[in-house]
Amino acid sequence: MTLNLMKTKPLLASLLRIVMGVLAVCALGAIGYAVWQPGLEVKDGRHDRGANGIWLAHGWLGADSWFVDNGKQSEMARYRSPDSVKALASKLKAHGIKDVFPHLCPTDYKGEIAGVSPVHVETFLDAFGDFRVIPWVGGVKDSSVRMANPGWRKGFAQSISKLVADHPRLAGVQVNVEPLPVGTPEFLLLLEEVRAAMPATKVLSVAAYPPPTRWHPFPEIHWDESYFREVSRRCDQMAVMMYDAGQDYGKAYQHLMRGWTSEVLQWSEGAEVLLGVPAYHDAGVGYHNPKVENIPNALKGIHRGLEDAGLPSSYQGIAIYSEWETSDDEWQYLKEHFLKAH
Repeated sequence: MTLNLMKTKPLLASLLRIVMGVLAVCALGAIGYAVWQPGLEVKDGRHDRGANGIWLAHGWLGADSWFVDNGKQSEMARYRSPDSVKALASKLKAHGIKDVFPHLCPTDYKGEIAGVSPVHVETFLDAFGDFRVIPWVGGVKDSSVRMANPGWRKGFAQSISKLVADHPRLAGVQVNVEPLPVGTPEFLLLLEEVRAAMPATKVLSVAAYPPPTRWHPFPEIHWDESYFREVSRRCDQMAVMMYDAGQDYGKAYQHLMRGWTSEVLQWSEGAEVLLGVPAYHDAGVGYHNPKVENIPNALKGIHRGLEDAGLPSSYQGIAIYSEWETSDDEWQYLKEHFLKAH
């Protein structure tokens, strides 16, 4: 028994040293995480240019048939009421919004974009005279969007041309295709054809994807520098969707936003850049944790990134996804932590 005790004591001492070492490493890691500040709080409005964007719901411009087809007839009064439209314009103007992206997806099998209610488009434009109204068009790749088909691309471009001709006060369109793998050549062709179909004065915006990251290795929703630049050369505005990155830690997401901010501003080729921030609550999905990917963490990362990059002429502001899910608390946070005082 004495011999066994003699053997056991060194083993216990060795295990204790290992445990103490692990605890020390964990403690240092915890301290390091606590003092790490990848984000920055800014309350003086220095990064707000009063030209921010926001994605809007389908009902504001969509045809009456959309309400019927989707069982939303009870919502028509809210979207069709001139008072509701004016109230929306007033709220968005008070929060530094300049560009609005009303949903007009998906396209059909011929490439025609979703129908509108002509009367209500004009009513909307009456109330939004101080904004750029840029309908959001496109859809799901290889389903409602068939970019590899030249006939489909032609129909899409012609449909957009007709929309802006019928409603000349529209500022342009925003093309959104999801998912869209990096390097997709037919998307570049699509942008060229849409650009050629619209007057030169109209804005061609793209709902763009953020740079790659090892923490979310999915090339169908991240664009490398080369492809980002190619897309930027073919449009006027890049509204970068800087969310759905599968992040579970607030500071990690702030760090990601910091790096993305610097990168997309460097890669924009002179196109206007809106930095997309999440104000939606898709809990329970693997790609988005609303407790992490949210307005506070996004803005902290953007502020730090803008301090790193400065404010290049291509920087336009932020774009909020989406108006229909932004809460009063989120609007208030935005006012206190991003907007200039009015």
